[in-house]
Order: sequence, then C-alpha cells, then structure tokens
Amino acid sequence: MSPISSKDLHRIFKKLDKNCDGLLCLEELKWLLDRIGIQLTMEELESFLEKPSLDFDEFLFFYESISKQNKGECKGGVGGCVQDDHEDDTEIVYMAFKVFDMNGDGFISCDELENVLVRLELWDASRSEVDYCRSMIQAYDTNLDGKLDFEEFKNMMLLTT
Repeated sequence: MSPISSKDLHRIFKKLDKNCDGLLCLEELKWLLDRIGIQLTMEELESFLEKPSLDFDEFLFFYESISKQNKGECKGGVGGCVQDDHEDDTEIVYMAFKVFDMNGDGFISCDELENVLVRLELWDASRSEVDYCRSMIQAYDTNLDGKLDFEEFKNMMLLTT
C-alpha cells in the first residue's frame, strides 16, 4: 500500500503536468525523481518506461514501483520488481480499466460502462437500463462523482471476483 494517498498523488500529478495535457512527459517525471533523490539518466528512464509520457494511472503504477524499490521490496532496482499474484491481479484490472475508459479521461462513466458491456454482449442495448448502470457505479463510487476512477474500479473488480 502506498504511503501517499491516490488523492494526494493526483494533486502531485496535476502540479507536475505543466502543460495540462493529462500526461507527464519524461522531463517532468525526471524532475520529480531528481527532487526525491532517485538518480536516473534520461536514457534509463526512457528504457524503463518504454513510452514518452505517463497518464495518471500509469503514474500510480510507476510510483508504486519506485516506492517498493526504495523500501527494498524489489529485487533488481527500478523496474526490477518480482511481481506477486496480487500485483498480477492489479495489472490485469488496469488493462480492463483501460478498455472501459473509452475516452481516456481516467474515469468510467455510465455511458462508457454500458457501451463496453453492449459490445461484449453482456448488456441488452434494446432495454433502457440506465438506472441499473448508475446503481452499479454508485455502489463503488467512493468520491460520489458519478463515475469510477481506477481505484474504485479495482475495488469493484477485486471484490466481485
């Protein structure tokens, strides 16, 4: 479990995202790492991330990896964590979250949930079940914004499996 809440991490993410595009570029991420005492070259960071920027959910995973490495819970340095079954589950849930988050805003709305369930043929599009969809989201929507963020989605998926 992270010593910093996901809400606090989201605030940090927003402050680091200088151009407000919802992504942290390598330079923004390297600046943070330098400030907290993790020395990586740009080449090492590029090699580890294998992408030019991170969205918030990817930033959360990156933070967890760095936190574990600093606490000695990982073998092999940054990115060298040996995953256990719980981490595998979280990674699978993250991939599922990305499927449901169709517009990439970091949240799953009722419309997105219904759209994906219809595509998977798990929802009858001819019936109006919007209230049922809303009640599914409300059951796990801890911040009461009418949509699910990754942590809420993860709780829903891990509690129902």
